[in-house]
Amino acid sequence: MLKHKGDSVGLTTVYRTLQSLADAGEVDVLRTSDGESVYRRCSSGEHHHHLVCRVCGKAVEVEGPAVEKWAEAIAVEHGYVNVAHTVEIFGTCAECAAAKG
Repeated sequence: MLKHKGDSVGLTTVYRTLQSLADAGEVDVLRTSDGESVYRRCSSGEHHHHLVCRVCGKAVEVEGPAVEKWAEAIAVEHGYVNVAHTVEIFGTCAECAAAKG
């Protein structure tokens, strides 16, 4: 859109803006299995986790009550408070698995 109007924006500005959106909770930062940061706006504003396809990058939002209980228990066990976490589970989605045969 900016390019169409004749404006340009630097890549640093783009990533700084994406990080600001992530800090504000407007987008999630997913880490690929290679460690690359991928930003995406999730459909849920609630805390959730992701299943991420290693082949196509498709991400599915999932709840993880067992993870929540474990994170709280491990924090208490070690005397931590105000604990936060993110979980990305990597695998191959059904479509990519079927395509590989």
